[in-house]
Amino acid sequence: MKIIILLGDGMADRPVDELGGQTPLEAANTPYMDYLASRGELGMVRTVKPGFPPGSDVANMAVMGLDPGLYYTGRAPIEAVSMGVKLGDNDMAFRTNLVTLSPRDEGLIMEDYSAGHISTEEASILIASLKKNMEPRYRNIQLFPGIDYRHLMLVKDYEKDNLKTTPPHDIIGDFVEGYLPDDDFIKGLIHESMGVLKDHPINLKRRRQGKREATAIWPWGQGRSMKVPTIEQEYNITGAMISAVDLMKGLGILRGMEVINVPGATGWIDTNYQGKAEAALDALKRLDMVYVHVEAPDEAGHAGLLKEKILAIENFDRLIVGNILKGMEAMDTDFRCLLLPDHPTPLVLRTHTADPVPFVIYDSTDVKDSAREFSERQAQDTGIFIKEGYTLLKRLITTWP
Repeated sequence: MKIIILLGDGMADRPVDELGGQTPLEAANTPYMDYLASRGELGMVRTVKPGFPPGSDVANMAVMGLDPGLYYTGRAPIEAVSMGVKLGDNDMAFRTNLVTLSPRDEGLIMEDYSAGHISTEEASILIASLKKNMEPRYRNIQLFPGIDYRHLMLVKDYEKDNLKTTPPHDIIGDFVEGYLPDDDFIKGLIHESMGVLKDHPINLKRRRQGKREATAIWPWGQGRSMKVPTIEQEYNITGAMISAVDLMKGLGILRGMEVINVPGATGWIDTNYQGKAEAALDALKRLDMVYVHVEAPDEAGHAGLLKEKILAIENFDRLIVGNILKGMEAMDTDFRCLLLPDHPTPLVLRTHTADPVPFVIYDSTDVKDSAREFSERQAQDTGIFIKEGYTLLKRLITTWP
């Protein structure tokens, strides 16, 4: 029996007036996800444990069978694992976005949490400039380039454990003054970065091209080192993680999974869906489980882009779910498949919520028969509700109601 987890980041949403009260999942053409919903166990699951931030870190930890109450220390330590950055016992890691802060008469607003989805190539040059200018003066910090706008900062011997930071995608269009970190040192690094990035050649070029500039760094998601059991230790199975983002790669490494890097895989709507599906099918020839993560619906939700979110969902359905189902049929192998979002990213809010999400568990050896489709409403109507999201993996692997 093979195990497949297919996760469309942020696919879940709320009813949209422009769609006549439908959600993007209801409005999108998703024949393959609907097939799984009509032939499997459809229900709702709470992936965000009460009292924890409704982020992809907490939600995907739960989907991967980890209780955040036992293991969660922050988002950044997970990404550090993916980037090969080792944390000492007293070190603090920060997820560090390149953002666009724009001046207004009353102050600076968070115009864009991604600096206009800046490319990895451009961002790496900017991070190199920040390292050159800032690290010699602040010898306890290190900056590490990541993918697109997503980067990492390590602060050595950092003693403050109750630091408050704010995800930049939560405050789009807001004045940032009330959301700056409550630590003068970290706050000062943001202001320092603005001086380095102002009129940087990369930003001057983007300005000429009419693109948003990377005007500052924004540290958030801080945490200390994290240790969790592997899936092999828990379930005696092997697995692979396929994703474009360091968060998911880091979770995969922590769980002892093989991380497969797919050429052309991005965190946006232009990702290599086909390549991810092919990599998943190839991995299943060697391993017991594969986890395929697609970021694009979440990014469209953060940007408030309705058409792009629907397109991202339809691409996920056709090119990921559809191709993997066809591939498994051709392999003639028994399998179980878990399909779900990690959390909602409602277009009207442009950020995550902790609301439960729809899920399907499909077993190729025990095919159901109903007229259900994969959506928030139809999943809720089944009456099936998994209160603790971290129990879903065990349900997938070891039991079938």
